[in-house]
Amino acid sequence: MYLPDFRIDNQLAVVTGAGKGIGKAIAISYAEAGADVVIISRTERDLDDVKEVIESFGRKAYPICEDVSNYRRIIEALNKQIGDDPIDIWVNNAGMNIRSESLDVTEEEWSQIIDINMKSTFFLAQEAGRRMKEKGRGKIINISSVGGHVALRTGVVYAMTKSAIIQMTKNLALEWGKFGIHVNAIGPWYFPTSLTKKLLQDEQYVQDIMSRTPLQRIGKLEELAGAAVFLASEASNYMTGQTLMVDGGMTIYGF
Repeated sequence: MYLPDFRIDNQLAVVTGAGKGIGKAIAISYAEAGADVVIISRTERDLDDVKEVIESFGRKAYPICEDVSNYRRIIEALNKQIGDDPIDIWVNNAGMNIRSESLDVTEEEWSQIIDINMKSTFFLAQEAGRRMKEKGRGKIINISSVGGHVALRTGVVYAMTKSAIIQMTKNLALEWGKFGIHVNAIGPWYFPTSLTKKLLQDEQYVQDIMSRTPLQRIGKLEELAGAAVFLASEASNYMTGQTLMVDGGMTIYGF
């Protein structure tokens, strides 16, 4: 039999930035695929909504209302919620962008983006790695961006952090493979999220995006969630250190 198992039944997943957009789609798709999910977001109302959907699939949801920049408090809350229970899947999705041109970037913007997109991602991945090492296996999925692979018009600091995530993914995969831990990343292009809402309201901008995307459309969140389920499941058991671009073909020739 060659068909791999895409189910993640009775596993425990953690998803940061799970209240909206990409994180919400991934958290719900994991529940649909059979997992219980720790959902992390800074907005309690969003957590309540996602928790309700997860529980509608008969799975458990463990909400943690924290900003990922307070990663130590997230780890404390995680210990209270699940104790020493093993974590099978960890998705570092939370991130932010300030679309300043490079000559206008302030030190405050720099620190804010670096802290959320890079520092917290590393230290939360470290926590996942420690827990998974004890179990002898696990799947870590970091959300990067096509902006970490090709040059975009603005958002240089954001792009730097997303490029760093791609390299971090490779290094952690190399270090932790011997512990049975797979570390991969996803590089999305444009999907309908709170980060892209304003841009996607600009018809000319959208036309420009589609002209440089071979599939000539914006992505659907369920199409990104499919990649996240694949990387969390046994179907990806011989993949590690890779960044899967879910971009409609955009990175074929850049933007």
